[in-house]
Amino acid sequence: MNKKQIQWRNRIIVALVIFVLVMAATELLPLATWLGSERNAVYLEFALFLIPYLIGGYDVLAKAGRNIIRGQAFDECFLMTVATIGAFAMVFFPDTGPHMAEGAAVMLFYQVGELFQSYAVGKSRKSIAAMMDIAPDYANIERDGSLVEVDPDEVAVGDIIVIKPGERVPIDGVVVEGASQLDTAALTGESIPRHVEEGAQVISGCVNMTGLLKVRTTKPFGESTVSRILELVENASEKKARTENFITRFARVYTPVVTIAALLLAVIPPLAGMGTWGDWILRGLTFLVVSCPCALVISVPLSFFGGIGGASRLGILVKGSNYLEQLAHVDTVVFDKTGTLTSGTFNVVAVHPEAGIDPDYVLSHAAHAEAFSDHPIAASIKKAYSGDIDQTCIKNAREESGHGVSALVNERMVLVGNNKLMAAHDSTWNECELEGTILHVSVDGNYAGHIVIADVVKEDAEHTIADLHAVGVKKCVMLTGDRTDVAEAVATKLGLDEVHAQLLPEDKVNAVEALLEQEQDNGKLAFVGDGINDAPVLMRADVGIAMGAMGSDAAIEAADIVLMDDKPSSIAKAMRIARKTMRIVWQNIVFALGVKVLILVLAAVGIANMWLAVFGDVGVAILAILNAMRCMSVHKMSE
Repeated sequence: MNKKQIQWRNRIIVALVIFVLVMAATELLPLATWLGSERNAVYLEFALFLIPYLIGGYDVLAKAGRNIIRGQAFDECFLMTVATIGAFAMVFFPDTGPHMAEGAAVMLFYQVGELFQSYAVGKSRKSIAAMMDIAPDYANIERDGSLVEVDPDEVAVGDIIVIKPGERVPIDGVVVEGASQLDTAALTGESIPRHVEEGAQVISGCVNMTGLLKVRTTKPFGESTVSRILELVENASEKKARTENFITRFARVYTPVVTIAALLLAVIPPLAGMGTWGDWILRGLTFLVVSCPCALVISVPLSFFGGIGGASRLGILVKGSNYLEQLAHVDTVVFDKTGTLTSGTFNVVAVHPEAGIDPDYVLSHAAHAEAFSDHPIAASIKKAYSGDIDQTCIKNAREESGHGVSALVNERMVLVGNNKLMAAHDSTWNECELEGTILHVSVDGNYAGHIVIADVVKEDAEHTIADLHAVGVKKCVMLTGDRTDVAEAVATKLGLDEVHAQLLPEDKVNAVEALLEQEQDNGKLAFVGDGINDAPVLMRADVGIAMGAMGSDAAIEAADIVLMDDKPSSIAKAMRIARKTMRIVWQNIVFALGVKVLILVLAAVGIANMWLAVFGDVGVAILAILNAMRCMSVHKMSE
């Protein structure tokens, strides 16, 4: 709690203590005997109950007055003020009992509810504040042989910054010197530290745990990961869910309607001779207290706020409550393949030499032939080869357009490529049953064997599809520009329901359009991607989900939800959070409206008294807030 909240809490406690003492005095002491008449005792009670009422509620009265002056009268402060002042004013109607105690109680318990709401919102903000703590205060730059702390905004792209153990990485970059462990928990929710060394990419917001790192920045601070995250979190509250907007519009209409209804209830029956003024005014006041929409106005936004804040602790950034609501209704999830379900990097998965030939012989000649190529496939072969590449023994290395490479290695002609390359040079080759890119290797016209290169499926990808089906997703679809055989092999391995291969970026949009047309009832479609070519599809889907930590800026900008840990299994966690949040939202709506309608009817017919009205307003609000706070328990919700 901050200083203002502590002072507010202490004021309410003092008022409650005085209220209890006054209540005890009026119930236990013979005030009428001491003061000579029952009426004198009532006037003393009026003065005594006015003390805790004003101590606890003077700010509510002041706010109601200010709003009336501004022409914005119809809010909960107005309802509380009219109802409580009316309860005290019942002292002027001798035919009804005194109701000062109820008037003071309504104001005090309303303030207790408001204090409780403030605590709940503060707790939810705390979960987001933990995310906001990733903002770096400074960056270290070496000048004249010593380290100088500068504002991260002053660091230019390409500058070398120094990150000491215990410090937070201020700007995205590449390690040029040093090795260390990075704590990424604040960004990804992942507790296991990540090892980085020279050449590794680091993202802002992580904490350097062990060694000294020198990093060359690759982005200005304003475009770095930490800046984008903070912007997403800060703007999340601006994009409200349909349910939230409905409650806001509902309250604007509901409050003046019930105020007029209470006035009519208090005035028309006694004018029609159906009872005393005091009785019907009391019913109207009770009606006003019950009708206060606190429970809905507080608990619904708090539920969304808690869900978004809690999800951010797991490295799931939701750009607004409207996207959380949409995600709760998703029944079709469409995936891009490369970088989403697969790692997005090529790896040598098998070397199949001809009989009598050593696998290392095949890999060594392929690595030397590919020595001068920057192609990802060439990089994967060189990475797989454990020996040193002697570039002095390589001559006439050249790319055979679309087929592979050829080179003289130790005066021997080496060919590395596909079937077409082998056929063009009249070399034989063997087919391979494994899925992936097959590179045949020929040395001096003799077939040496082939190397299988594939984009490796992510560890949690198979678990992801099973999880999504478990949470109610009816269809998991994969779209890819890769070959049909490769795509179908991945789809079979993961248990996908549908696969579309050899697609251009515009084909992906068309495929998503077709799937959207198949959606029925309130079903929604989510697309998950990471590449710049996925941005149009991310924007077209009902919910766009970007793989954030290594994803392109365009994909993150276009997406509605960003997974900072790059793990597809986080999609199911996000859906569980969204669905739990929506269940809690509707529980609060049904409970609050149900109880209020019941007590409103009882108040109108004279059965409900002011004490029951207090429960109908403050009690329901507190129970709804307690229920909404369950949205913050994301670790339970994501299991």
